[in-house]
Amino acid sequence: MKLNELRDHPGARLKSKRLGRGIGSGKGKTSGKGVKGQKAREGVAINGFEGGQMPLYRRLPKRGFHNLFRKVYAAVNLGALEKAIEAGRIDAAQPITEANLRAAGLVRGSKIAGVRLLAEGAITRAVNITVAGASAAAIAAVQEAGGSVTTTVAPKEAPAAAA
Repeated sequence: MKLNELRDHPGARLKSKRLGRGIGSGKGKTSGKGVKGQKAREGVAINGFEGGQMPLYRRLPKRGFHNLFRKVYAAVNLGALEKAIEAGRIDAAQPITEANLRAAGLVRGSKIAGVRLLAEGAITRAVNITVAGASAAAIAAVQEAGGSVTTTVAPKEAPAAAA
């Protein structure tokens, strides 16, 4: 094969539509934009604009509170942890940290505040895990298997009942 014989695969490059090139092209005159008006002009971005009518997003009532500073925790189940250890993605002899869980593919996403260990599934070997939080059932299951769980975030205290 020579350099002058190199070609793209058929269909790899699509030809752009040639707008405004005569009535015979099928996209002449108004170039498929209809007739006049704001949307026929260039540089129009009117998402949510309803022609002066109150837009839907302003007509609907707003409910509830949206905390801008909330923390999102990734959930890791004991069953998934056990499978990762069996597959050799995590070494059970070493302490397991959130970085190990991320490297093993159990935790994804960049805006995760930490990992929360949950008790779905079962764990059969003794492992030492350090995570942001864990359910009481997950801690009990790991301790029953001979391991330990260390949490880095203190659990929330229940609010005192009003007298």
